[in-house]
Amino acid sequence: MKIYNVLIALCICTFFSFVSSDSPEALKDLVTDLPGQSHVSFKHYAGYVPVNKTNGRAMFYWFFEATSLPNQKPLVLWLNGGPGCSSVGYGATQEIGPFLVDNKGTSLTFNPYAWNHEANMLFLESPVGVGFSYSNTTSDYKKIGDDFTARDAYAFIQKWLERFPAYRENDFYMAGESYAGKYIPELAEFIYDKNNDNSSLHIKLKGILVPRMMGGYDPCLDDYTRVFYNRADVQKALHASDGIHLKNWTICNGDTDGRVPVLATRYCINKLELPIKTSWRAWYHEKQVSGWLQEYEGLTFTTFKGAGHDVPSFKPSESLAFFSAFLKGVPPPLSL
Repeated sequence: MKIYNVLIALCICTFFSFVSSDSPEALKDLVTDLPGQSHVSFKHYAGYVPVNKTNGRAMFYWFFEATSLPNQKPLVLWLNGGPGCSSVGYGATQEIGPFLVDNKGTSLTFNPYAWNHEANMLFLESPVGVGFSYSNTTSDYKKIGDDFTARDAYAFIQKWLERFPAYRENDFYMAGESYAGKYIPELAEFIYDKNNDNSSLHIKLKGILVPRMMGGYDPCLDDYTRVFYNRADVQKALHASDGIHLKNWTICNGDTDGRVPVLATRYCINKLELPIKTSWRAWYHEKQVSGWLQEYEGLTFTTFKGAGHDVPSFKPSESLAFFSAFLKGVPPPLSL
Protein backbone atom coordinates (compact mmCIF):
# COMPACT_ATOMS: atom_id res chain seq x y z
CA MET A 1 0.00 0.00 0.00
CA LYS A 2 2.83 2.42 0.86
CA ILE A 3 4.50 1.75 -2.50
CA TYR A 4 1.28 2.56 -4.36
CA ASN A 5 0.91 5.77 -2.36
CA VAL A 6 4.41 6.85 -3.34
CA LEU A 7 3.77 6.08 -7.01
CA ILE A 8 0.50 8.02 -6.97
CA ALA A 9 2.22 10.95 -5.28
CA LEU A 10 5.01 10.94 -7.87
CA CYS A 11 2.51 10.89 -10.73
CA ILE A 12 0.58 13.81 -9.24
CA CYS A 13 3.78 15.81 -8.70
CA THR A 14 4.92 15.13 -12.28
CA PHE A 15 1.54 16.17 -13.66
CA PHE A 16 1.48 19.46 -11.76
CA SER A 17 5.09 20.29 -12.62
CA PHE A 18 4.24 19.81 -16.28
CA VAL A 19 1.16 22.02 -16.12
CA SER A 20 2.94 24.73 -14.12
CA SER A 21 5.50 25.19 -16.93
CA ASP A 22 2.82 27.24 -18.72
CA SER A 23 2.22 30.68 -17.21
CA PRO A 24 -1.30 32.16 -17.38
CA GLU A 25 -0.13 34.38 -20.26
CA ALA A 26 1.25 31.38 -22.13
CA LEU A 27 -1.99 29.46 -21.73
CA LYS A 28 -3.84 32.32 -23.43
CA ASP A 29 -1.54 31.81 -26.44
CA LEU A 30 -2.15 28.06 -26.72
CA VAL A 31 -3.40 27.25 -30.24
CA THR A 32 -6.25 24.76 -30.06
CA ASP A 33 -8.34 25.08 -33.22
CA LEU A 34 -6.10 25.99 -36.16
CA PRO A 35 -8.02 25.32 -39.41
CA GLY A 36 -6.62 22.41 -41.40
CA GLN A 37 -4.33 21.18 -38.63
CA SER A 38 -4.00 17.43 -38.16
CA HIS A 39 -3.79 15.90 -34.67
CA VAL A 40 -0.32 16.20 -33.15
CA SER A 41 1.24 15.14 -29.87
CA PHE A 42 3.00 18.46 -29.19
CA LYS A 43 1.62 21.84 -28.17
CA HIS A 44 2.04 25.10 -30.05
CA TYR A 45 1.43 28.70 -29.12
CA ALA A 46 1.05 31.99 -30.99
CA GLY A 47 0.45 35.59 -30.06
CA TYR A 48 1.95 38.98 -29.34
CA VAL A 49 4.72 39.96 -26.95
CA PRO A 50 5.00 43.70 -26.16
CA VAL A 51 8.56 45.00 -26.53
CA ASN A 52 7.89 48.71 -25.94
CA LYS A 53 4.69 49.64 -24.12
CA THR A 54 5.31 53.40 -24.41
CA ASN A 55 5.23 53.30 -28.22
CA GLY A 56 2.89 50.33 -28.43
CA ARG A 57 5.34 47.98 -30.18
CA ALA A 58 4.49 44.29 -30.11
CA MET A 59 6.03 41.33 -31.94
CA PHE A 60 4.19 38.27 -33.18
CA TYR A 61 5.54 34.76 -32.62
CA TRP A 62 4.59 31.15 -33.28
CA PHE A 63 6.19 28.54 -31.02
CA PHE A 64 6.20 24.77 -31.52
CA GLU A 65 7.27 22.44 -28.73
CA ALA A 66 9.67 19.67 -29.65
CA THR A 67 7.85 16.46 -30.59
CA SER A 68 9.50 14.74 -27.62
CA LEU A 69 11.31 15.80 -24.44
CA PRO A 70 10.72 19.56 -24.92
CA ASN A 71 12.13 20.38 -21.48
CA GLN A 72 15.45 18.78 -22.45
CA LYS A 73 15.85 19.85 -26.07
CA PRO A 74 17.26 23.22 -27.17
CA LEU A 75 15.20 26.32 -27.88
CA VAL A 76 15.85 27.68 -31.40
CA LEU A 77 14.82 31.15 -32.57
CA TRP A 78 14.22 31.29 -36.35
CA LEU A 79 14.40 34.54 -38.30
CA ASN A 80 13.83 35.12 -42.00
CA GLY A 81 15.51 37.90 -43.90
CA GLY A 82 14.44 40.19 -46.69
CA PRO A 83 14.84 42.46 -44.87
CA GLY A 84 11.15 42.55 -44.14
CA CYS A 85 10.03 38.95 -44.77
CA SER A 86 7.90 36.89 -42.42
CA SER A 87 9.37 34.00 -40.44
CA VAL A 88 5.84 32.66 -39.99
CA GLY A 89 5.07 32.84 -43.71
CA TYR A 90 8.38 31.41 -44.89
CA GLY A 91 10.14 29.47 -42.14
CA ALA A 92 7.12 28.09 -40.30
CA THR A 93 4.77 27.25 -43.19
CA GLN A 94 6.94 26.85 -46.29
CA GLU A 95 10.11 25.32 -44.89
CA ILE A 96 10.76 23.86 -41.44
CA GLY A 97 7.57 24.07 -39.39
CA PRO A 98 5.32 21.06 -38.74
CA PHE A 99 2.42 22.48 -40.79
CA LEU A 100 2.94 23.54 -44.41
CA VAL A 101 0.36 25.55 -46.34
CA ASP A 102 -1.13 23.53 -49.22
CA ASN A 103 -1.14 24.63 -52.85
CA LYS A 104 -4.50 26.40 -52.55
CA GLY A 105 -3.99 28.26 -49.30
CA THR A 106 -7.03 26.52 -47.85
CA SER A 107 -5.48 23.92 -45.57
CA LEU A 108 -2.28 22.53 -44.03
CA THR A 109 -0.20 19.44 -44.66
CA PHE A 110 2.00 17.73 -42.08
CA ASN A 111 5.74 18.14 -42.61
CA PRO A 112 7.64 14.93 -41.77
CA TYR A 113 10.93 16.88 -41.84
CA ALA A 114 9.91 19.59 -39.37
CA TRP A 115 12.75 20.87 -37.24
CA ASN A 116 10.77 20.50 -34.04
CA HIS A 117 11.75 16.82 -34.22
CA GLU A 118 15.11 18.06 -32.90
CA ALA A 119 14.34 21.26 -30.98
CA ASN A 120 11.71 23.65 -29.66
CA MET A 121 11.15 26.06 -32.56
CA LEU A 122 10.30 29.74 -32.02
CA PHE A 123 9.42 31.74 -35.15
CA LEU A 124 9.49 35.54 -34.76
CA GLU A 125 8.13 38.12 -37.19
CA SER A 126 10.84 40.77 -36.99
CA PRO A 127 11.18 43.75 -37.10
CA VAL A 128 7.89 45.49 -36.35
CA GLY A 129 5.98 46.06 -39.58
CA VAL A 130 6.67 42.50 -40.72
CA GLY A 131 3.74 40.10 -40.80
CA PHE A 132 1.54 40.66 -37.75
CA SER A 133 4.19 42.54 -35.72
CA TYR A 134 3.33 46.21 -35.33
CA SER A 135 3.92 49.57 -33.66
CA ASN A 136 1.27 52.10 -32.69
CA THR A 137 3.84 54.88 -33.20
CA THR A 138 4.28 55.67 -36.89
CA SER A 139 7.71 57.24 -36.40
CA ASP A 140 9.07 53.85 -35.22
CA TYR A 141 8.93 52.57 -38.79
CA LYS A 142 11.35 55.32 -39.88
CA LYS A 143 13.86 54.26 -37.21
CA ILE A 144 14.05 50.59 -38.18
CA GLY A 145 17.60 49.42 -38.81
CA ASP A 146 19.81 46.54 -37.76
CA ASP A 147 20.52 47.93 -34.28
CA PHE A 148 16.84 48.80 -33.68
CA THR A 149 15.86 45.30 -34.84
CA ALA A 150 18.41 43.61 -32.55
CA ARG A 151 17.25 45.57 -29.50
CA ASP A 152 13.60 44.74 -30.11
CA ALA A 153 14.41 41.08 -30.74
CA TYR A 154 16.39 40.96 -27.49
CA ALA A 155 13.50 42.55 -25.60
CA PHE A 156 11.20 39.96 -27.18
CA ILE A 157 13.38 37.04 -26.03
CA GLN A 158 13.50 38.41 -22.48
CA LYS A 159 9.73 38.89 -22.33
CA TRP A 160 9.06 35.55 -23.99
CA LEU A 161 11.19 33.68 -21.44
CA GLU A 162 9.20 35.38 -18.69
CA ARG A 163 6.04 34.06 -20.31
CA PHE A 164 7.56 30.57 -20.78
CA PRO A 165 9.85 30.14 -17.75
CA ALA A 166 10.24 26.39 -18.31
CA TYR A 167 12.64 27.17 -21.19
CA ARG A 168 14.97 29.55 -19.34
CA GLU A 169 17.53 26.83 -18.69
CA ASN A 170 17.37 25.25 -22.16
CA ASP A 171 20.33 25.75 -24.48
CA PHE A 172 19.48 28.58 -26.90
CA TYR A 173 20.36 28.76 -30.59
CA MET A 174 19.45 31.11 -33.42
CA ALA A 175 18.94 30.14 -37.04
CA GLY A 176 17.72 31.88 -40.15
CA GLU A 177 18.36 32.64 -43.78
CA SER A 178 19.08 35.42 -46.25
CA TYR A 179 19.31 38.82 -44.51
CA ALA A 180 19.05 37.01 -41.18
CA GLY A 181 22.76 36.52 -41.85
CA LYS A 182 23.00 40.14 -40.70
CA TYR A 183 20.25 40.07 -38.06
CA ILE A 184 21.50 37.00 -36.22
CA PRO A 185 25.20 37.85 -35.65
CA GLU A 186 24.22 41.34 -34.46
CA LEU A 187 21.62 39.90 -32.09
CA ALA A 188 24.12 37.29 -30.88
CA GLU A 189 26.62 40.03 -30.06
CA PHE A 190 23.92 41.98 -28.21
CA ILE A 191 22.99 38.89 -26.18
CA TYR A 192 26.66 38.22 -25.41
CA ASP A 193 27.20 41.77 -24.13
CA LYS A 194 24.02 41.71 -22.02
CA ASN A 195 24.94 38.34 -20.54
CA ASN A 196 28.31 39.74 -19.49
CA ASP A 197 26.97 42.87 -17.82
CA ASN A 198 24.42 40.81 -15.83
CA SER A 199 21.76 43.50 -16.34
CA SER A 200 19.00 41.10 -17.37
CA LEU A 201 17.97 37.46 -17.57
CA HIS A 202 20.86 35.30 -18.77
CA ILE A 203 20.25 33.66 -22.18
CA LYS A 204 22.13 30.37 -22.67
CA LEU A 205 23.30 31.15 -26.21
CA LYS A 206 25.22 28.17 -27.63
CA GLY A 207 25.47 28.82 -31.37
CA ILE A 208 24.05 30.30 -34.56
CA LEU A 209 23.14 28.75 -37.91
CA VAL A 210 22.79 30.98 -40.96
CA PRO A 211 22.20 29.28 -44.33
CA ARG A 212 23.40 31.37 -47.26
CA MET A 213 20.94 30.78 -50.10
CA MET A 214 21.06 31.11 -53.85
CA GLY A 215 18.77 30.21 -56.72
CA GLY A 216 15.03 30.70 -57.14
CA TYR A 217 11.83 29.84 -55.35
CA ASP A 218 8.18 29.31 -56.23
CA PRO A 219 6.31 32.66 -55.97
CA CYS A 220 3.00 30.78 -56.00
CA LEU A 221 3.77 29.56 -52.48
CA ASP A 222 3.77 33.18 -51.34
CA ASP A 223 0.28 33.66 -52.77
CA TYR A 224 -1.06 30.52 -51.08
CA THR A 225 0.46 31.59 -47.76
CA ARG A 226 -0.95 35.11 -48.08
CA VAL A 227 -4.43 33.70 -48.64
CA PHE A 228 -4.14 31.43 -45.59
CA TYR A 229 -2.98 34.06 -43.10
CA ASN A 230 -5.58 36.61 -44.17
CA ARG A 231 -8.41 34.21 -43.30
CA ALA A 232 -10.52 35.33 -40.34
CA ASP A 233 -10.59 31.87 -38.74
CA VAL A 234 -6.81 31.49 -39.04
CA GLN A 235 -6.06 34.90 -37.54
CA LYS A 236 -8.42 34.19 -34.65
CA ALA A 237 -6.92 30.74 -34.00
CA LEU A 238 -3.41 32.22 -33.88
CA HIS A 239 -4.53 35.11 -31.64
CA ALA A 240 -3.40 37.57 -34.31
CA SER A 241 -6.80 39.28 -34.42
CA ASP A 242 -10.29 38.83 -33.03
CA GLY A 243 -11.45 37.31 -36.33
CA ILE A 244 -13.60 40.36 -37.07
CA HIS A 245 -11.17 43.28 -37.28
CA LEU A 246 -8.62 41.54 -39.47
CA LYS A 247 -4.96 42.40 -39.92
CA ASN A 248 -3.65 42.85 -43.46
CA TRP A 249 -0.91 40.22 -43.43
CA THR A 250 1.79 40.32 -46.12
CA ILE A 251 4.64 37.87 -46.48
CA CYS A 252 7.23 40.56 -47.22
CA ASN A 253 7.33 44.26 -46.42
CA GLY A 254 10.42 45.90 -47.89
CA ASP A 255 13.17 45.30 -50.40
CA THR A 256 13.71 41.80 -51.73
CA ASP A 257 16.82 40.02 -50.58
CA GLY A 258 19.88 39.64 -52.78
CA ARG A 259 21.24 36.30 -53.96
CA VAL A 260 24.42 35.21 -52.21
CA PRO A 261 26.67 33.13 -54.49
CA VAL A 262 28.89 30.44 -52.99
CA LEU A 263 32.13 31.81 -54.41
CA ALA A 264 31.49 35.29 -53.02
CA THR A 265 30.72 33.84 -49.59
CA ARG A 266 33.90 31.76 -49.62
CA TYR A 267 35.86 34.84 -50.61
CA CYS A 268 34.43 36.82 -47.67
CA ILE A 269 35.14 34.00 -45.20
CA ASN A 270 38.72 33.70 -46.46
CA LYS A 271 39.21 37.37 -45.62
CA LEU A 272 38.62 36.46 -41.95
CA GLU A 273 41.80 34.31 -42.05
CA LEU A 274 40.35 31.72 -39.68
CA PRO A 275 42.36 28.52 -39.06
CA ILE A 276 41.00 25.63 -41.18
CA LYS A 277 40.08 22.44 -39.30
CA THR A 278 38.59 20.40 -42.19
CA SER A 279 39.40 21.23 -45.81
CA TRP A 280 36.73 21.62 -48.51
CA ARG A 281 35.09 18.24 -48.99
CA ALA A 282 31.77 16.49 -49.61
CA TRP A 283 29.25 15.62 -46.91
CA TYR A 284 26.67 12.84 -47.20
CA HIS A 285 23.08 12.03 -46.35
CA GLU A 286 21.40 8.70 -47.10
CA LYS A 287 24.49 7.53 -49.05
CA GLN A 288 24.37 10.48 -51.43
CA VAL A 289 26.56 13.56 -51.74
CA SER A 290 24.43 16.31 -50.20
CA GLY A 291 26.85 19.22 -50.55
CA TRP A 292 30.28 20.42 -49.56
CA LEU A 293 31.73 21.97 -46.45
CA GLN A 294 34.81 23.47 -44.91
CA GLU A 295 35.31 23.72 -41.16
CA TYR A 296 37.12 26.68 -39.65
CA GLU A 297 37.90 27.46 -36.03
CA GLY A 298 34.51 28.53 -34.69
CA LEU A 299 32.71 28.44 -38.06
CA THR A 300 31.52 25.86 -40.60
CA PHE A 301 30.63 26.83 -44.18
CA THR A 302 28.31 24.31 -45.87
CA THR A 303 26.57 24.06 -49.23
CA PHE A 304 23.53 21.98 -50.20
CA LYS A 305 23.73 20.31 -53.58
CA GLY A 306 20.81 21.24 -55.84
CA ALA A 307 19.10 23.54 -53.33
CA GLY A 308 17.36 26.75 -54.31
CA HIS A 309 16.92 29.93 -52.34
CA ASP A 310 15.07 28.33 -49.40
CA VAL A 311 17.13 25.23 -48.64
CA PRO A 312 14.57 23.40 -46.44
CA SER A 313 11.94 23.75 -49.18
CA PHE A 314 14.20 22.11 -51.74
CA LYS A 315 16.11 19.70 -49.49
CA PRO A 316 13.94 19.00 -46.41
CA SER A 317 15.52 15.70 -45.37
CA GLU A 318 19.09 16.93 -45.86
CA SER A 319 18.44 20.19 -44.00
CA LEU A 320 16.91 18.36 -41.02
CA ALA A 321 19.92 15.99 -40.90
CA PHE A 322 22.32 18.91 -40.99
CA PHE A 323 20.33 20.77 -38.30
CA SER A 324 20.48 17.71 -36.06
CA ALA A 325 24.27 17.47 -36.47
CA PHE A 326 24.62 21.19 -35.77
CA LEU A 327 22.75 20.91 -32.45
CA LYS A 328 24.94 17.97 -31.45
CA GLY A 329 28.09 19.96 -32.24
CA VAL A 330 29.34 17.49 -34.84
CA PRO A 331 29.81 17.77 -38.62
CA PRO A 332 27.40 15.94 -40.93
CA PRO A 333 28.70 12.57 -42.23
CA LEU A 334 31.86 13.09 -44.29
CA SER A 335 31.88 9.59 -45.78
CA LEU A 336 29.42 6.95 -46.99
